Amino acid sequence: MAEPGPEPIDGFVAPDYGEMVPGRTLGDVLPAVATALGVDVGFHQTALRLPEAPAYVVFLVDGLGHELVRRHRADAPFLTSLLDGNDQAPVTCGVPSTTATSLTSLGTALTPGAHGLVGFTSRVPGTDRLLNALAWDKQVDPLEWQPHPTAFARLAGAGVHVSVLSKREFRDSGLTRASQRGAEYVGVDRVGERLAGVVSAATERPSLSYVYDGDLDWTGHRYGVDSPQWRAQLSAVDDALEQLREALDPAARLVVVADHGMVDSPPEARTDVDEHLELRAGVRLLGGEARFRHLYCAAGAVDDVVATWRGFLGDRAVVLTRDEAIDRGWFGHVEAQVRPRLGDVTVAMRGRHGVVSTTDFPYEARLVGLHGSLTPDEMYIPILVS
Repeated sequence: MAEPGPEPIDGFVAPDYGEMVPGRTLGDVLPAVATALGVDVGFHQTALRLPEAPAYVVFLVDGLGHELVRRHRADAPFLTSLLDGNDQAPVTCGVPSTTATSLTSLGTALTPGAHGLVGFTSRVPGTDRLLNALAWDKQVDPLEWQPHPTAFARLAGAGVHVSVLSKREFRDSGLTRASQRGAEYVGVDRVGERLAGVVSAATERPSLSYVYDGDLDWTGHRYGVDSPQWRAQLSAVDDALEQLREALDPAARLVVVADHGMVDSPPEARTDVDEHLELRAGVRLLGGEARFRHLYCAAGAVDDVVATWRGFLGDRAVVLTRDEAIDRGWFGHVEAQVRPRLGDVTVAMRGRHGVVSTTDFPYEARLVGLHGSLTPDEMYIPILVS
C-alpha cells in the first residue's frame, strides 16, 4: 500500500495533474481535443472529456479565473450562459498559477516539473541570473530550456491543421518557441483580424486553432479585478467571444479556458523585503513573483531561511523547502534539469498577501491584481464549451 501523502493545506487548491489517475488540468486540454477530433497522438490519459467535432477553437483568456466569471455574471452574459449550461467542473492550472507556466503546460501537455517553465522568473542554473519567462534571455536557448515536442507539433504531425493566433510581437519570443512551436503562427493585433483569422483557420478539417487574449490580465494587474475597468474589459471579451461563436461554422467547437485567476492585493497586504532586511539573510537570489516566491539560498542557509520566513510571515504564507514542495506534487514529476530552477525555498501566499521587492522588482508596487499562488481564485480556471 502506498504511503499517504502530506495533509492538504487549508485554503489551497492542489493541482489535479493526475499522475496516478487521469487528471483535469490545463495540460489536459489538448489531449482532450485530440480525442474529440478522433486523432491518436499518444497523449497521456485525461479525465477531461470534450464532444466530438471536426474542428476546435481553444480561446485562452489570460487571467479569467473560474471564480471571477462566477462573481461577475452580469458583466459576461455569454460566458455565464456557457457556465450555466456546462456539465464540466472547473479545472486547475499548475503551480505556480502564472502565465508562462500555464501557457507552456497547455502547449506541451506536460506538468511544470517536466516542461521546466516554473515561474515568471526562475534561476538559470549555475548562475545568479533570473530568466524572465515573458521577456526571455538571449543567452538561453528556448529549445534547450524546454526540449520536449509541443502538443501542437504532435497534433500537426498526426495530420491536424494547427494554428496559433496571437499578437505579432509574440511570434518569435522565447516563450512562444518553448510552448507553441510546431504550429502555424498567425499574427493578429486587432479584434477584427483575429475573428477573420480564426474563422478561416477553423474551416480546415481536422483542425485546432489556438487563440490568446492578454488584455484582461493586463487590466487586472493595472486596476484590479474589483474595478470598473476590469469589468468593462470582461464585457468586451464576452462580446468578442459571442461574436466569434456566431461567426464560426456550427460544426466547429469553441472552448474558452484561462491560464489562472487573480486576486487584488492592497498595499497593507504587501511585505517589502527591502524594508525587512532579515528576509534577505541567506538569500542569494529572489525569484518567482509576489504571490509565489522562489528563494535561492546560499550554501547551508536553507534551514535558517525557512525559519526566518516562516516566523516573519506566519499564517500569511506557506513556506516550504524545495523537497517539501515537490513531495506535495505542486510541480508534478520534476525532471533532473528542472530541479535547480526551483527555489531552494518556495513561498506561496495566502489570502491577498504578497511579498515584493522595491529594489529587484520595482514594477510590482504598481500592480493591483496579482496571481501565482494556490488559492481557489488563482487555481480554478473555466472549461467552457460551445
